[in-house]
Amino acid sequence: MINYDPHRWMDHFFDIRGSLVKEILGRVLLCTTWSAAIVYVHHYIHPIAIPSIVHTLVGLALGLLLVFRTNASYDRFWEGRKLWGGIVNETRNLIRSSEAFLINAPAIRQEMAIWMLAFVYGSMNALRDKKSYGPIEKRLSPEKLKAALESPHAALYAAKQVSLLLQKAKTEGHISDYVQVTIDQNVQLLVDYIGGCERIHKTPLPFAYVVHLRRALVIYCFTLPFALVGSFEWPWATVLDTLFLTYVFFGIEEIGVEIEDPFGEDENDLPLETICASIEKNTMGLLS
Repeated sequence: MINYDPHRWMDHFFDIRGSLVKEILGRVLLCTTWSAAIVYVHHYIHPIAIPSIVHTLVGLALGLLLVFRTNASYDRFWEGRKLWGGIVNETRNLIRSSEAFLINAPAIRQEMAIWMLAFVYGSMNALRDKKSYGPIEKRLSPEKLKAALESPHAALYAAKQVSLLLQKAKTEGHISDYVQVTIDQNVQLLVDYIGGCERIHKTPLPFAYVVHLRRALVIYCFTLPFALVGSFEWPWATVLDTLFLTYVFFGIEEIGVEIEDPFGEDENDLPLETICASIEKNTMGLLS
C-alpha cells in the first residue's frame, strides 16, 4: 500500500506508481490511435459520423455499471482490512492472556507466541497462494517446520498447535478448564478471520457481470469516435476527447480489478507485511 497525504493534490497529479496508468496504457493508446484513423477517414476520404444519442444513453448505463463495479471491489477491500484488524486484536488478546495466566509456564508461553506468529505469517502467504511462515521459520525446529509445511493448511496447523499447547497447560495444572476455553476462543476467532479472508480471495465477482461490463466498455470506447467525429469544428479534438474518456473509463474498471482481491502484492493492496511485522513486534515486546 502506498502512503500519501490526501491534502496534497499537486504531489499526486503526475504520479505513475500506483495510478494504474501502466496497466491501461495499451488499451487507451489503441483507442486513441483508432480514433485518429476515424478522424482521417471522416475528413479526408468519406464522412462516417453517426448520431451521438445512443452513446449518450449507453454512457449513462455504463457509468452506473462502473460505479457498481468499483463499490463492490471497495467493499471487499474494506472487509479484508477489517478482518486483518480482527486478527491484530485477537493476537494481542491471545498473547496478553497467555502472559497473565501462564506466568509459571514460560516455555509453553514462548512456544504459543511462536506458533501464533506462524499463524499470522502463514495466513498472509496462504492468501497469496504460498505455503510459508516467513521470518518465523527460523524460530521453529526443522522437524516442526517440515511437519507444518507438509500439512494441507499451514495457518490452520499453527492454530492447532496453539490449542494443543493450551491443552498441555491445562493438563499440567497451569490453567483451569475455564481459562483454557476462554483463551481458545481467541484462536477460534483467528480461524474465523482467515476463513473470511479466504472467502474474499477465492470468490471473484460474478463472471457474467465482469464479461458483460468489459464487452460493453470495449464496444463503447471503440465506437465513441464515430459519435464524436462530427461534433467539433477542429477535427482532431475527437482524438483528445477519446483519449480522456477512455482513460477515465478503463481506469475506473482497472481500479476495481486492482482492489477486489486486496491480499496480494500490488501497490494498492493491503500492507500485510507491515501488519504482520507490527504483530510480531508487539508479541515479542510483551514476551521480553
